[in-house]
Amino acid sequence: MLNNQINQFFFASNSQLTNKRSLFWLTFALTFAAIYGWLTLQKGFNGEWVVQDDARQHVFWMLRFIDPQLFPNDLIADYFQSVAPSGYSNLYRFAAALGINPLIFNKLLPPILSIIVTFYSFFLCQQIFPIPFGCFVFTLLLNQTLWMKDDLVSATPRAFVYPFLLAFLYYLAKRSLFPCAITIILLGLFYPQAIFLVAGMLIFQLIKWRGIQPYLTRNFQDYYVSLVGLIVAFAVMLPYALDVSEYGPTITVETAKQLPDFASDGRSSFFQTNFWDYWFSGGRSGMFPASMFTPVTLIFGLFLPILTLFPRQFPLSNKITTKINLLPHLLIVSLFMFFAAHVLLFKLHLPSRYTGHSFRIIIALAAAVAITLILDVLIRQIQTTHDHNTIIGKLIAVSLTVAIAIALLFYPSFVKNFPLTKYKTGDYPTLYQFLLQQPKDIMIATLALEGDNLPTFAQRSVLVSKEYAIPYHLGYYNLFRQRVIDLIQAQYSNNPEEVKKFIRKYGVDFWLLETNSFTPEYLENNKWITQHQPITQQAINSLKQGNMPLLKSWQNDCVAWQDQQYILINTSCLLNNYLKN
Repeated sequence: MLNNQINQFFFASNSQLTNKRSLFWLTFALTFAAIYGWLTLQKGFNGEWVVQDDARQHVFWMLRFIDPQLFPNDLIADYFQSVAPSGYSNLYRFAAALGINPLIFNKLLPPILSIIVTFYSFFLCQQIFPIPFGCFVFTLLLNQTLWMKDDLVSATPRAFVYPFLLAFLYYLAKRSLFPCAITIILLGLFYPQAIFLVAGMLIFQLIKWRGIQPYLTRNFQDYYVSLVGLIVAFAVMLPYALDVSEYGPTITVETAKQLPDFASDGRSSFFQTNFWDYWFSGGRSGMFPASMFTPVTLIFGLFLPILTLFPRQFPLSNKITTKINLLPHLLIVSLFMFFAAHVLLFKLHLPSRYTGHSFRIIIALAAAVAITLILDVLIRQIQTTHDHNTIIGKLIAVSLTVAIAIALLFYPSFVKNFPLTKYKTGDYPTLYQFLLQQPKDIMIATLALEGDNLPTFAQRSVLVSKEYAIPYHLGYYNLFRQRVIDLIQAQYSNNPEEVKKFIRKYGVDFWLLETNSFTPEYLENNKWITQHQPITQQAINSLKQGNMPLLKSWQNDCVAWQDQQYILINTSCLLNNYLKN
């Protein structure tokens, strides 16, 4: 009697959410999602000067929603605003209209997205493998793998692909036309690249298989759902296709290969020297995400195709529905788009964007089903009473069951810094506070890495910064790169006219220097700066020859703010005292 209750509790089939077992396992899944989200919130609000790494790039400009006077005529802010998907930017705009600071909203969003991911991953699993416990395992594994990477926590456009793609797959499995169309629209508004995956999945609904022979479906509903979905997808993508970016054109392969930014050690490394790294390893060009098998329990997903070949040994495999075909369909479409993105590089943006997100969903679901099949067999082994090797067999089964359970529930406890948030903490609050008191239209020139933080924490424009050196649109990056070159030349110049021309050309109000800015090592050890040649090497050679840049001579006389690490120079002082002529 007890054995039957255990089997019913863990492995009984039920696809109805109103069932008590389904509600229990869904609630259990939501509990873990809430715990992971709470841990993230604790990190995000652990101090005044905390921001997510990618939010410094994709969210800082949204401070304009609160104060339209911020970042006037700012190339960087204007560019990132122009490339932000409309649904994404309007969601933040709506939050700002409610009085929520975009940087605060950025920290509140990830736990909410995690809850949505949990709901739809559970619902999707019920369509494919209607074992509530197995659906719980899927949500748990998916949440763990997402919180061990910074996609979800970034609350940038790529964070939205998971809830919306899972929702699309669920409604596609149910053949729910209207909700399916809504999710297609949402994907187009938040993460347009995913529309190509959606279109491929819709086309696959028209293809059926008789053994290894494909044929077109005879089901009218398949044609109806696919046709309507494709029309919606086309309508959503049409504005992007017709839009002519003021920062175009998109960089070509030939130009990218000439830029050090795309080299293996560049700011936007793409062209890896190693064949395996280029095509398969993690990164922008590779097929597989670097954290594909994190947590390590996802490795079970590789065994699912083998387990299903032995239905007698793994009887729960008979509960897998034909909707499991969504996984190989998504796999094939993702691979097709991956190679298409390589062929049309960089017109479809980055190839890894078409496999990284979908592969995580596929492997997590496959792993969840495989683990459930294996646990079913192990628990039956524990319950058996007629095996002559009962004691040994039970001990092995118990050990494996406990090991799997611990790995599932407590794996994050063994991961340092779980959840991985990549939150950055500002270390110079007095600098930020000083700049916050300055006029909103000031421009700050700096080669220091702290420049990455100034638009976010000080809410003031920077001329350049490594964080914003994104080279995919030449209309933006050519201007940006020229700014870097001009800044390097002026900062290490001995010619007063060059310094004065630079300040006036870009309207620089403050110049932030590090105390070791004028040493050869400062330049040599900064890979981003050394990408800009030959000007950087010329500056290095000049410093090694003992030449003292003018800024080095003047910096102590025009200090606006300083500490042990940085010196902020007021350029008005330079113009009035040293650069009058």
